[in-house]
Amino acid sequence: HFKSFRSLVNEMLYKVVLQKSEEGYSVSCPALPGCWSQGETEDDALENIKDAIEDYLFVLNEQLKDADVREVEVAA
Repeated sequence: HFKSFRSLVNEMLYKVVLQKSEEGYSVSCPALPGCWSQGETEDDALENIKDAIEDYLFVLNEQLKDADVREVEVAA
């Protein structure tokens, strides 16, 4: 699956918390409050959280479209 240069530059790693439940697995992204998903299996849940993170970031970018936004680099 080919990715454009722009999508490669914008790729980030997000820590997610995976929890087994009676229905399968729930998963959340602590860095993005309210961003969560679920799946029947661990793999399903991890794929679903990727979609949830992409949707979350799209909405966030739309909300900040006209704002004076800056980026800072932080050493982990």
